[in-house]
Amino acid sequence: MSFPEFSFRLPRWVDERLGEQTRPYPTFEERMELAIALARENVARQTGGPFGAAVFDLKRHTLIAPGVNIVVPANSSILHAEIVAMVLAQQVLGHFDLSAEDLPDCELVTSTEPCAMCLGAVGWSGVKRLVCGARDEDARQIGFDEGAKPPDWPDELARRGIEVIRDVCREEAVSVLRAYMEGGGEVYNPQRTSS
Repeated sequence: MSFPEFSFRLPRWVDERLGEQTRPYPTFEERMELAIALARENVARQTGGPFGAAVFDLKRHTLIAPGVNIVVPANSSILHAEIVAMVLAQQVLGHFDLSAEDLPDCELVTSTEPCAMCLGAVGWSGVKRLVCGARDEDARQIGFDEGAKPPDWPDELARRGIEVIRDVCREEAVSVLRAYMEGGGEVYNPQRTSS
């Protein structure tokens, strides 16, 4: 038996929108606005779920790699926006550990707090800061299963040396989730009910 290769690609509009981006995004709000804009456009173009993320150089505030949720079009439950952004950042910087020596300190900005899977990946990625827009409960409210997370997950990340900043442009991020739901976007959950 021969198994398929696994690879993924951002929707083409992401490259078109961001191009050879080198400008800094000096404030948390500006960086979050980019993540939310990615999520919004992903919904508008019907290229994936209502989530956007980006990895930035923590000191220079420049974009290293963007990410959008491409679970449904890529047929892969792991391709959440945060995972996509972190994998691409690791490829851009040439190392699986974003905290490796000689690399810039990295910040992950995400339009919605990470689900259980992404939370685990954040801890392993090497990012130094996580900045979140919408909350876990905002995603759950429209039907997404965010998985089992410790109630004190921000403290757990802090113990690992990862600063967590929440509620940056929260209402704007929530509006993307609502637009997705109201537009009939697919809410994918592997939940099975037993009879």
